[in-house]
Amino acid sequence: QVQLVESGGGSVQAGGSLSVSCAASGSIFRIFAMGWYRQAPGKQRELVATMTNGGGTTIAGSVKGRFTISRDIAKNTVYLQMNSLSPEDTAVYYCFAALAATSMAPTEDYWGQGTQVTVSS
Repeated sequence: QVQLVESGGGSVQAGGSLSVSCAASGSIFRIFAMGWYRQAPGKQRELVATMTNGGGTTIAGSVKGRFTISRDIAKNTVYLQMNSLSPEDTAVYYCFAALAATSMAPTEDYWGQGTQVTVSS
C-alpha cells in the first residue's frame, strides 16, 4: 500500500510565500516522477509542476517564475515553494507520484489527500 502525505499550505496575503511538501511511503519499488496539481472551486484539476527522477521539470505557465519544484529522491519527497502568491493561486493542492509498487507492477499514479492554499487580497 502506498501513501502520499502532504504538509504545509495554509493562508497568506497576496504577495506572500508558502511551501508544501509531500512524502511517499509504503510499498514502493520505484518512483518515476512526482509533482503537484491543484483544483480551485468550480474548476478542473490542473497541473502545477512535475519533476522526473532525471530532474526534468514541467511547470505551468501561470506559475512559472513564481513556483519552484524540488525533490529529495532518497526521501521520496517532493516540495513546492510558492512565491508572489495571488488570490488566483487559491486551491487545494494535490501531490501525485508516478510509481511502480513492485518490480512486476505497472506504473500508476498515486495521489495525496490534498492541502488547502488560500491567498487573500
